[in-house]
Amino acid sequence: MADFRQFVTDWSADKQTFRVPWGKAMMWIFLLSDTFVFGSFLVGYMVARTSTTEPWPLATEVFALQVGATSVPLLLIAIMTFILITSSGTMAMAVNYGYRHKPVIAARLMLITAILGASFVGMQAIEWTKLISEGVRPWANPMGASQFGAAFFMITGFHGLHVSIGVILLLVVANRVRRGDYLASGDYGIVETTGLYWHFVDLVWVFIFAFFYLW
Repeated sequence: MADFRQFVTDWSADKQTFRVPWGKAMMWIFLLSDTFVFGSFLVGYMVARTSTTEPWPLATEVFALQVGATSVPLLLIAIMTFILITSSGTMAMAVNYGYRHKPVIAARLMLITAILGASFVGMQAIEWTKLISEGVRPWANPMGASQFGAAFFMITGFHGLHVSIGVILLLVVANRVRRGDYLASGDYGIVETTGLYWHFVDLVWVFIFAFFYLW
């Protein structure tokens, strides 16, 4: 009976459930739902690739970058991946300094994370421009299977949208932290919540990188 009463008390609280702030709990629920969306996209990609009778373009050739007279496979993708992994590190440091009540350093680290994220989106735009100039479209692909274009633009575009939203979120929260909006309460949980979203975006990219560029 006591456990049931505790259960009711937890769920009827207007600020937190099971000692987890509502903002953090809602972010976890959102990320769980988003996991199913990205998972569906990747499963659909695998089905399309394994079922098509046309040859699938080789990622090492399609995403090669010309450096002088040499074609370097996946160079731009490797740089993009390095940038996102680095941004996860700066975001983790921002959360750490937030909980240590050092808002200025936390805000600067979040700003660095946002700059890295924006750099990633910029490089993705370069990648898109290159493929479009080579004739790749969502409905056509001169390099092989027509499903390639649809899968590429849908999956990387949806992820790029998430990164762009994350950059905006980082800038907004960093500005609030910098100007001292959370000094009075001393609660910098919003930094961790923002970090959860950013780490999720980075983790999704690892799967996209493995399935789309290395397969």
